[in-house]
Amino acid sequence: MTKKLKTGAIALTLAGVMLATACSGDATEASGGGSAAGEPQSGGTVHMLQTADFSYLDPARGWDGGVNAFYRLMYRGLTMQAAGDAEDPNAIVPDLAESLGEVSDDGLTWTYTLKDDLFFDNGDPITSAEMKYGISRAWDPDIGIGSPYLKSVIDAPEDYEGPYVSGDLPTIETPDDKTIVFHLKEPFPEFDNVLAQPNAAPFPEGTGGGDEFINDVIASGPYTLESYTPGSSIELVRNEYWDADTDDVRLAYPDAWEFEIGIDSATIDERMIAGQGTDANAIASKIGSATLPRIQTPELQERAITAPAYCTTYMSMNTTKEPFDDVRVRQAINWAIDRSAVQNASGGTQLAEIATTIIPDAVSGHKDFDLYPSEGNTGDAEEATALLAEAGLEDGFEFTLDIRNLPVAQAQAEAIQQSLEQIGVTVNLNVIDASIYYETIATPSKQNDAAITGWCPDWASSASTFIPPLFDGAVITDRGNQNLAQLDDEAINERIAEIQTMDDRDAAIAAWGDLDEQIMELAPIAPLVLENGIFLPGENIAGYVPNTSMTDLTIVGLEDPSKG
Repeated sequence: MTKKLKTGAIALTLAGVMLATACSGDATEASGGGSAAGEPQSGGTVHMLQTADFSYLDPARGWDGGVNAFYRLMYRGLTMQAAGDAEDPNAIVPDLAESLGEVSDDGLTWTYTLKDDLFFDNGDPITSAEMKYGISRAWDPDIGIGSPYLKSVIDAPEDYEGPYVSGDLPTIETPDDKTIVFHLKEPFPEFDNVLAQPNAAPFPEGTGGGDEFINDVIASGPYTLESYTPGSSIELVRNEYWDADTDDVRLAYPDAWEFEIGIDSATIDERMIAGQGTDANAIASKIGSATLPRIQTPELQERAITAPAYCTTYMSMNTTKEPFDDVRVRQAINWAIDRSAVQNASGGTQLAEIATTIIPDAVSGHKDFDLYPSEGNTGDAEEATALLAEAGLEDGFEFTLDIRNLPVAQAQAEAIQQSLEQIGVTVNLNVIDASIYYETIATPSKQNDAAITGWCPDWASSASTFIPPLFDGAVITDRGNQNLAQLDDEAINERIAEIQTMDDRDAAIAAWGDLDEQIMELAPIAPLVLENGIFLPGENIAGYVPNTSMTDLTIVGLEDPSKG
């Protein structure tokens, strides 16, 4: 006997101001938020202006807000997150599957049935075999470096290493061409959400090994790859085999997408302000802090859209390396950092809020606390130096901090440098190209002592996708590791496992907040800021609901396609 879990039981309702994906609230009416005016029409080309390339075209490898938004244009899964302008943009809805999963009474078996008339961009049908094959790629030790949830939730032989190394995965069954059955390690009520992750996409059997998909794709979504010049440009065109009747979310208005890559952020701001030529049909990342004073004119204010923050920017400290293996040193860093200076480096109060917890206040499970308070959030050098003295480091020390080659990251790092100079700590900056940054710091053998990064909830603004990937010692891997602090604390690991199996949702939400405080006592990271964003789309853009983590590109179009 089976029962169907409804999306509403999974999506978490937040009081607050979230936009688009992985957040609650009305995407177009959220406080301070909005969308580009006008109704999108079919046709034309939308342009995207970017400073850095995407990490990977292969969804088994990439996993960050920018590339996840890109993947939505080309890949489909059994389920997906609802449209960015939906009444509940956090809802998980069917995609290639006819419905959400049918789960067994013991919660260990989930069954899905594929829709009819599903095809890849070469015209080959998508069956349960291709679905299984694409998902099993997540276990490959070299390729499966993206989202970790498939591997952490689906049962698999301990030595399984994906289809190229180990062959068939017996714990995913395909009794016929339309049915796929998953066997889980333990009950996981949010399994529909796991299958909405980008690496749960189908691929034809026998494809995608080695580096085949690094610069190529086999698309199942509304667009396919026309051309790709790494670090320079990507052009997507319509996938003629995509059937809109099988897709209730992706509206796919434009005929094509053109991504211009490698543009200086100041140049992007200048182009978006001017809005000349094809830039009237363009979207880009958030406006830089230096540009903000220039967008106060009525004309530009009419175009500007604010997307509030629900992601935490933080500095991780590698607990496996001296001196960060000493909790007193990590606590001292938390005491010493001038978070107000980091806030200023992030664009000031208009673009950033001070963070003192792991879970942001807009995410379900947030608990309001500050274990390392200081007057005006400027840091407490006295508390910090006392702890360093206890640790035998009264003369200070030096460490290497990994950062992206982006102006805001550089400014944040310099603010931390100046803070820690006050307690005799020297910070050496290691600048890494943004296109390979996350893969680099997620490879423990390449990690330095610390890194500035950020984290957003992977679905429904839930702390269940905030705490476990960052602090569970059981998920530390040689590649694709998100536990950058490499924290492996038995009490923390056990508590994470306990909360994940709680049936009482309210109790679980409260428990995540308490665990946040328990983790911050160990200080594996230093929370820094919550970064908001102000976006300035081209005047011909419509249906655009920007998000500080992942914007839903599949609902974006042009108000007048004849101009694109």
